[in-house]
Amino acid sequence: MTQLLILFLWLAACALQDLYQRQIANTLTLGGMALAVLYLLWSGHTWLGAPPSEALVALLIALVLTLPGYALNKFGAGDVKLLVTLALATDRLTVLGTFIGAGLCAALWLLIASKILPLVYQRVTTPAPGDPGPLSKKVPFAPFLLAGFALATLCMP
Repeated sequence: MTQLLILFLWLAACALQDLYQRQIANTLTLGGMALAVLYLLWSGHTWLGAPPSEALVALLIALVLTLPGYALNKFGAGDVKLLVTLALATDRLTVLGTFIGAGLCAALWLLIASKILPLVYQRVTTPAPGDPGPLSKKVPFAPFLLAGFALATLCMP
């Protein structure tokens, strides 16, 4: 249970950063990936207790699901690294459930966003000196991955 909570908090940190900055820092994704690999090598199982073969299958699934989207400029590199890290820390069912749940949440968001966004007050600010410029217009995917992970872990036995 503690491992799930730590993984959820890490995903929440990634989702918040993606939501506010439209990117996820390498310290969160690559740092999490390094910890997941080190834990896998040290303990002989993933953070959630799956065997290394499950981590390998989950890694392959994560790459198959995200690299085409990255190549088509639909996913950012942070999203790919986030799902790869999740794969190395969990198992194939968690990765698949997270991705499916994220897709469902994203579809729901697309359906209701056109009705909600005009009602939300959005401030217009001028960029500060040294600011890199406007944020990306892409919808951040990490919050959907967080919601998908929550759904996947709630629905799994």
